[in-house]
Amino acid sequence: MSGHSKWSTIKRKKGALDTERNKIFTKLIREISIAAKMGGGDINSNSRLRLAVNKAKVSNMPKDNIEKAIKKGIGDNIGAEYCELTYEAYASYGVALIIHCLTDNKNRTASEIRSVLSKSGGSLGFPGSVSYMFHKKGLISYSLDKYPADEIMDLALEAGAEDIYSEGSQVEVITSADSFEAILSVLRAKFEEDIAEIALIPESKVSLNKEQIDKVLAIIEKLENVDDVQEVVHNLEIVNEID
Repeated sequence: MSGHSKWSTIKRKKGALDTERNKIFTKLIREISIAAKMGGGDINSNSRLRLAVNKAKVSNMPKDNIEKAIKKGIGDNIGAEYCELTYEAYASYGVALIIHCLTDNKNRTASEIRSVLSKSGGSLGFPGSVSYMFHKKGLISYSLDKYPADEIMDLALEAGAEDIYSEGSQVEVITSADSFEAILSVLRAKFEEDIAEIALIPESKVSLNKEQIDKVLAIIEKLENVDDVQEVVHNLEIVNEID
């Protein structure tokens, strides 16, 4: 399997996590609080909260911060009223972007995203212009430093995984969105994952040279630095990123 690994992007973000930890934590806390407000504070019955907490753990957020974020959500003490927005856009060279936001001011968010795109050679699309290129899938990632690839692959396939992708020191298990929780439960009986989430997986990726890749990554990073942006999904093929 090839063409939709997320691990190279995650590796790229490790440096940003070290230098901008507070900003990343702020976004994660916001997502946890909103998830708790919408579906309650029990991660066993609230799948959105469960995924948000898992992301926070992957980013090494302290347990106390996670618990406070959940309490804030169920206590209806979030403060401003937040809403979810999704923008579809293009970066340079035809790279598709899906931009997920949580905002208390739609006009501000739209203005900031348009500004980043227009100054960076990108453009905002219309609903449906990009989303058809992606499919919602379960994504579970494991470190090969911890576990043998063949053991992960055998159990994942036996549990009903759709596909498995190996890149560098990681193995990614791809599932349908519906079977994600069941397959994750089977795998957790034997392995501890690095990442487990419902993700938008591109059907195919855009291959560029290093200079072009750097330019697109710069646009993505600027979008990620917008306070209201929670996540930027793209279909850029990233090869040999710096560990």
